[in-house]
Amino acid sequence: MSDQDASGVASPLAEYKAILRAVIDSRPSGTRQRLAEAIGKNRSFISQIVNPAYATPIPLQHLETIFHICHFSPHEQQAFLTAYRAAHPGRLDEAEAQRPMRRLVVELPDFGDPALNAHADRIITGVARGITALISANENNDDAEPGGKP
Repeated sequence: MSDQDASGVASPLAEYKAILRAVIDSRPSGTRQRLAEAIGKNRSFISQIVNPAYATPIPLQHLETIFHICHFSPHEQQAFLTAYRAAHPGRLDEAEAQRPMRRLVVELPDFGDPALNAHADRIITGVARGITALISANENNDDAEPGGKP
């Protein structure tokens, strides 16, 4: 996918990626690594989602984490979401219609090893995603079975 259309105008996908890249580039060093750890991906994935030349879209479930870790200003977030909506029509509307989410901050000990710290972060993130998936599965079964048991 080209990052520009035939008229030379950047695609909405390239536009929101450029906004993300500009935000990350204006933040302290290490932001890309913190973001990669927070969403449970490799740093190379972050390079792909901030590069307008790559067609890799930013998964919807990572947006709140990206906004939080990268400290988007309200203006930056609005510009990003406008371009995201243009690139992925209806995707944000579907997400906003789902169950509202809340943020929980968990303090863990520093294990003194970046690899161990990252592993512990992935475990906690995995548990949270598992709980979310369990709730979604239960809601989908509510109509099928009395009591909504999976």
